[in-house]
Amino acid sequence: MSGWESYYKNEDEEEEEQEESLEGGGEYTYSGRDSLIFLVDASSAMFKSQDEDELTPFDMSIQCIKSVYTNKIISSDHDLLAVVFYGTKKDKNSVNFKNIYVLQELDNPGAKRVRELDQFKGQQGQKHFQELIGGGCDYSLSEVLWVCANLFSDVQFKMSHKRIMLFTNEDDPHGDDSAKASRARTKAGDLRDTGIFLDLMHLKKRGGFDVSLFYRDIISMAEDEGLGIHFEETSKLEDLLKKVLAKETKKRVLSRLKLKLNKDIALTVGIYNMVQKAFRPPPIRLYRETNEPVKTKTRTFSVNTGSLLLPSDTKRSQIYGNRQIVLEKEETEQLRRFDDPGLILIGFKPLIMLKKHHFLRPSLFVYPEEALVNGSSTLFNALLTKCLEKEVVAVCRYTPRQNIPPRFVALMPQEEELDDQKFQVSPPGFQLVFLPYADDKRKVPVTEKVTANPEQVDKMKAIVQKLRFKYKSDSFENPVLQQHFRNLEALALDLMEPEAAVDLTLPKVEAMDKRLGCLVDEFKELVYPPDYNPEGKVPKRKQDDEGSRTKKPKVELSEEELKAHVSKGTLGKLTVPMLKEACKVYGLKGGLKKQELLDTLTRHFQD
Repeated sequence: MSGWESYYKNEDEEEEEQEESLEGGGEYTYSGRDSLIFLVDASSAMFKSQDEDELTPFDMSIQCIKSVYTNKIISSDHDLLAVVFYGTKKDKNSVNFKNIYVLQELDNPGAKRVRELDQFKGQQGQKHFQELIGGGCDYSLSEVLWVCANLFSDVQFKMSHKRIMLFTNEDDPHGDDSAKASRARTKAGDLRDTGIFLDLMHLKKRGGFDVSLFYRDIISMAEDEGLGIHFEETSKLEDLLKKVLAKETKKRVLSRLKLKLNKDIALTVGIYNMVQKAFRPPPIRLYRETNEPVKTKTRTFSVNTGSLLLPSDTKRSQIYGNRQIVLEKEETEQLRRFDDPGLILIGFKPLIMLKKHHFLRPSLFVYPEEALVNGSSTLFNALLTKCLEKEVVAVCRYTPRQNIPPRFVALMPQEEELDDQKFQVSPPGFQLVFLPYADDKRKVPVTEKVTANPEQVDKMKAIVQKLRFKYKSDSFENPVLQQHFRNLEALALDLMEPEAAVDLTLPKVEAMDKRLGCLVDEFKELVYPPDYNPEGKVPKRKQDDEGSRTKKPKVELSEEELKAHVSKGTLGKLTVPMLKEACKVYGLKGGLKKQELLDTLTRHFQD
C-alpha cells in the first residue's frame, strides 16, 4: 500500500512543471550542500602593506570573506561556511593543535557571523584581532589541514562540494623545515583523495609570489587546469573578489550527453548554463503563531462521492474536434518522448548565417567530458579548431531529456580569452545557440516609411558616433534587485538604513549633452518644422456639441420593470450602474458592492 504522501500531491503536475522550467532555462536544483572553509594566514607579513594607500593582505582577506558571506545569505543561505586562522598566538580547535584558531565552524551564513567578521576590518579591526587572538607565530600546515578535515567530518548534512580557500602571501611557509613541508604535502594529497579541494588565493609580496616553491604540490589544480585558468598574485581587493568568485562558483553540469558525429563516432560533452535571469526570491508563508514555514498539500476528490482519489484513479483528457480523448498515464508519457537525450550532428553552415534577430533564449555552453568516454577532449578540440579555422557552426538536433521536445541548435565555436591578470574571460568550447522553427518566425507587415535625405543621415551618424561606448553586461546590475537585497541585508544586519543602490541604467544626461554640443539642435533644424516644440504640450481639441463624444445615456427602468425582475429573481442580470441609479431614484443606500445593491432593492420592493 502506497504511503499517505502520494495522496497529497499530483506527481504528474509537479513533473511537468519541473520539465518546463528546465527546458526554459529555469532554476536547477542539486542534491547536497556546498561547504567552504576560509583559511587565513595570520603571520606578521599579512598585516603589512607595501604602500600606505594599499590595504594590508589580512584586511583584503577579511573584506573578501565578508563579501562572500553577504552574497551567500542572499543567493544560497543553505551553504556551509567556516573561518579558520593559523599562525595565531591563541588556539581554538577540536584537536587542540597549537597556533590554530577556528573562529567559525561550518554552518549557514547569518547576520551574527557577518558582524563577527566586521570587527576585524580596517586598522582598528587588525588591532582588535591582535588583542583578541594574536598572530605572527609558527605553525604546521599539515595540522592546519587536519583541523579543516575534521570540520568537514563533523558536519551531519550531505555535502555536494567541499572546498578550502587559503589566503596567504607566504610562498614558502616551511622553507627551513623539510619534514613539515613533507607532512603538509602528504596531508594535502589525503584531502584530495577524499574529495576536498584546496584553492590558493595568493596575495602580493615583495619580490613576487613563487607558487613553484611549495604550493604547486599542495593546491588542487586539476579542476581548473582543464579550463586554462592560471592566476597571478593579487594586490587589489577587486581582483581578489574576482578570483574568489571564479573559484567559489561551482562548474556544475546541467547534463552529460553524447554528441554523435555519425552512427559510429560519438563523444561525451557536458552542458553548462552560463547566463540565467535573476529573480527576486519569492516570499515564504509562515504560520502566524510560531513563524514556522508552512507547506501546501493538494488533495484530489471525486465530484460525485467526495472520496479521496489516488493518482492511479485519475486520467487525462484532451478536447479534439469537440470530442474528449481520454489518455492513460503511460500514453501521455509516450507522447512526450520524441528521442533519446543527446546531440546529433546534422551538418555545418557558415557563421555569418547565424542571425542576431533569431535570438530565442540565452545560449548554453558545451565542454567535453573525458571521464565518461576516453578521447572526448581530443576529438572535441579537433572539431573546435576546425570550426574556428573555417568559420562555420555545427547544426545539431538537441534533446536535453527524455520528456523534452527536440530543438535545432547551432554550436558556435569560441576561443579562450584571458585578461591582463591571466584571468579567464571566456573558456574554449561551443556556445549552444537555439535556432527558431518556422512556426516561431513572424511576418510583420511593412509600413511606408519616410526616407531621410543624405544630410539628415550624416548628422545622425555624427550623433551616434559621439554617443558610442564599450558595453559590457557585467557593468550593469539590476537596480530593483540590488535595492531589494540591500534592504534585506540592512534588516538582517540591524543597520540603521539600507545602502542606496546606484541605478547604472539611467542615462548620463549631462555627459551626453556635453559630448553632443550643438549637434542635437542642428539635427532638429534639419528634421522638424520651424514651429515644432517636442517638449510642449499638445493642445486639447475643443469639444462642440456635434463632434464631441457624448456619454452613454443612462438606462432608466420603470417601477413595474424592477418589480418584475425582483419577482422573477432576475435582478442580478442588471449592471451595477443601473442598480445604483435605481437606488438613487428611490432614495436607498445600497452600498458599493453588487450584492448589497441587490439586497437593498429586493427588500424595498418586497416590503
